[in-house]
Amino acid sequence: MKDGIGRDIDYLRLSITDHCNLQCIYCMPEKCSFSRSNEFLTSDEIEKIVIATSKLGIKKVRLTGGEPLIRKDFLEILKKIKKIDGIEKIAVTTNGINLYENLEKYEKAGLNCLNISLDSLNSEKYKEITRGGDLNKVLNAIKKACEMSYERVRVNVVVIEGVNLEELFDFVNLAKEYRVGVRFIELMPIGEGKKFKSVKNSELLNRIKKRYTLYEVHEKKGDGPAKYYKIDGFKGEIGFISPLSNKFCEKCNRIRVTSKGFLKLCLHYNEGIDLKPYLKKECSELSEIIKKSLEKKPKNHDMGLECSNKKIDDKRMNEIGG
Repeated sequence: MKDGIGRDIDYLRLSITDHCNLQCIYCMPEKCSFSRSNEFLTSDEIEKIVIATSKLGIKKVRLTGGEPLIRKDFLEILKKIKKIDGIEKIAVTTNGINLYENLEKYEKAGLNCLNISLDSLNSEKYKEITRGGDLNKVLNAIKKACEMSYERVRVNVVVIEGVNLEELFDFVNLAKEYRVGVRFIELMPIGEGKKFKSVKNSELLNRIKKRYTLYEVHEKKGDGPAKYYKIDGFKGEIGFISPLSNKFCEKCNRIRVTSKGFLKLCLHYNEGIDLKPYLKKECSELSEIIKKSLEKKPKNHDMGLECSNKKIDDKRMNEIGG
């Protein structure tokens, strides 16, 4: 399906909870309230939304949160999406804390790709950033996943000035040891992220080039905006996602649905439509409502700019869907 300016939309990022078992300093405040579980989309409602969007051309679904794996019915959700005609790929973005012991079940149920958020390889620093997380649980999950037949395993690193910049080459070397894509993501000024200083990916790239010879990967890697590089002798690769310094809005191929059922047309803005009132309608009607909403998808975001636009979303990332 195409949006109002002709971009092909084939990727749905679907949040299933705003709850999380970590509390990362750039994602949520120390004292944070969460939604009631009965406010979230049910597994049946999630299935209906995916069916409706698949009829419009959505081929890939990414489950996000909060932390999606803490939903007790995560496996049920996964199995339902797997059975939907037209869905070619199912991915998840997770902090990895509950991943290790469930990798086999998720793979068998149809999960294709893993994105694991990890912002430090130092156990004490990781605990500080996440307010209590256990680094070993995440590292063990990454190692095990890389030995399995998942199509892609990626590690998402948000580099923050004065927090974890000094670990740059530790993360680069993670791609040397494992079949993993290590992706550096510029911190977005959303919610608690506004309190920290982002580091431009161009700066990271220049630092890495001083130590390694990089070979740009020209083949398409997935459905996102990352730019990838290979390094001789490395099992994996490194990538860069630069939403601030190198906007990719003209190639945006995604829509988002929050855990409460709000169809969000752009990460930065609050424009969209609440789908919950329409979930009792036939899938064909729901598809038409979504299709009509897509005509209003913004041309680009204004993150990183001084902007007084009243349509800017002030929610935290865990509320939007990371």
